[in-house]
Amino acid sequence: MIEKFIFGDPVETYAVCENLPVSEGTLPYFKNENNTKFTLMLDEEDIVYGLGEQVRGINKRGWKYRACNSDNPNHQEDTTSLYGAHNFFIVSGRRLFGAFFDYAGIIDYDIGFTHRDTMTVTTEDGNICVYIISGESEKDIVKQFRKMIGQSYVAPKWAFGFGQSRWGYKSEEDIRTVASEYKKRGIPLDSIYLDIDYMERFKDFTINGEAFPDFEKLVADLKNDGIHLVPIIDAGVKIEDGYSVYEEGVKNNFFCKDENGKDFVGAVWPGKVHFPDFLKSETREWFGDKYAFLIDKGIEGFWNDMNEPAIFYCEDRLESVMKRVNELSEQNMGIDEFFEFTGLVEGISNNIDDYDKFYHDIDGKKVPHRKVHNLYGYNMMRSAGEAFGRISPDKRILMFSRSSYIGSHRYGGIWQGDNKSWWSHILMNLQLMPSLNMAGFLYTGADTGGFNADATEDLMLRWLQLSVFTPLMRNHSALGTREQELYRFDNCSDCKNIIEIRYGLIPYIYSEYMKAVLKDEMMFYPISFDFRDDEDARNVEDQLFLGNEIMIAPIYKQNARGRYVYLPEEMKMVRMRSLSDYETETLQKGHHYVRAELNELVFFIRKGKAIPIGDSAENTSKLDASWIKLIGYDNATYELYDDDGYSTACNLNENIRVIGK
Repeated sequence: MIEKFIFGDPVETYAVCENLPVSEGTLPYFKNENNTKFTLMLDEEDIVYGLGEQVRGINKRGWKYRACNSDNPNHQEDTTSLYGAHNFFIVSGRRLFGAFFDYAGIIDYDIGFTHRDTMTVTTEDGNICVYIISGESEKDIVKQFRKMIGQSYVAPKWAFGFGQSRWGYKSEEDIRTVASEYKKRGIPLDSIYLDIDYMERFKDFTINGEAFPDFEKLVADLKNDGIHLVPIIDAGVKIEDGYSVYEEGVKNNFFCKDENGKDFVGAVWPGKVHFPDFLKSETREWFGDKYAFLIDKGIEGFWNDMNEPAIFYCEDRLESVMKRVNELSEQNMGIDEFFEFTGLVEGISNNIDDYDKFYHDIDGKKVPHRKVHNLYGYNMMRSAGEAFGRISPDKRILMFSRSSYIGSHRYGGIWQGDNKSWWSHILMNLQLMPSLNMAGFLYTGADTGGFNADATEDLMLRWLQLSVFTPLMRNHSALGTREQELYRFDNCSDCKNIIEIRYGLIPYIYSEYMKAVLKDEMMFYPISFDFRDDEDARNVEDQLFLGNEIMIAPIYKQNARGRYVYLPEEMKMVRMRSLSDYETETLQKGHHYVRAELNELVFFIRKGKAIPIGDSAENTSKLDASWIKLIGYDNATYELYDDDGYSTACNLNENIRVIGK
């Protein structure tokens, strides 16, 4: 059952698709203080699941969180905001309910941080819509919520292959070299990503003609080898006379305005930019149609970035900071002055106060950006998704974004942002999967090996052993870090074996993804969702169920040659070194220490279940769907979903077949 409560005059986010009646009476469970502070008393046994893209564990108790989409590359334990605002959570204990605080602005959660037995949800004004969902189980609540917010995005099947990316591929030669090196070593590859360097001076919907003299031929040649080129699109539009995107935006009032009604000026990669007002339908249509520039050249996938929006600086803030810095630099700075000096410089970029300096036009009403901040990246993705329906109505286009809000899950997936080559970020990658699935984001994954910092071979191997299961499997790294393409490591053959295993698992991963999409279910979920009365299961934070058949328990500690695993029921352990070299062992319910060498992928098949596994191939276009076998328990069957992987028409009943006895 879903109850809807409206307080004040909330901004319409379009996160919810169902037209639900407004409930009378008071908000259940929470004490409401002036419609801005909602307080819930927590029992000792309560677990709080959800909030989508946030740090810390699966259970969100004990910390404070802020839903304020942020360009924050420092994903640490004390971080309170990442790139998405996903205001849905479940409280599981003596009471069981879900809550969605549908609010376009900045919202704070104190979940047992100030007082362990108290949760507070605080908004910046009293204009909010709150949904309370009751159900028989956590899965039931998620299913109701997912149905309420609409079906998740469907990615093309080729997007489940392995992808290679790096900020620093600056030319056609760089791209062809990556493709050649992977092919030379027989490592499967489906996509190569273009970061900002492919553009002409970082301008959206342009191509650097010197570095990419025949872009269409490059796209076609790669596609002939089964490799898709996936370019990045940023939110800021460079201010430059003669640049058609800029001139059209100015002429048609498509950009966000400052308080005086002039086009707001910020700065990102190209320098000074204007930001499209994606909350205007006319702007969304205009900007979305620009993707045709690249689609017409053969491109079939994109990733949106810098759309929180990230702001390197604003002109007035830069001016005032530089003035004060010059004053301080002329002094004999003591500790107070020095800290002021460093704070001023550090505070230029992505300063939250800049959100009050520009405005959106919402149905003719001037609205400060701060009031709708978390909707910006969502509507950029919506702009693209709606355009794809016009430009390429019958074919799926890959789209994933950095910034998001609930609702944008209908238009694309997300990647988990600028992580680091840290062992702890393998665990964070794992723990984000269920909370993002709860919020509708099924096509997701992290930058395998880490984006910032320097990856080591052992870290890459262990991270691959997690990413082998996530829908988005992409190796991505930053300019200036150690180059981490798989062929650069000494034991390249171990990496190759894991990628080949990934391609063998695609029948299962794609099937579970599509069933989760079409049934409004989760693909990854905590083991406690199926064993909520098992105290050990409720305390597990580093294992997940994947679909109804698999449990994963990756290794995320340096030099570890194994780990402890809790089995809430009997399971069959699979130890796989390659698609042809593996063995299985039945383990009983309980705690086990499981050894796993660097070249071994270990996972678990649930009692009475089996999974389909196929052969590998150079890329997904060459996978042989007829060559599939089951591994797991004897006499088990599996309901396999499979389709053409391209068509936007997806029918569950027509594409399911039972394999096995």
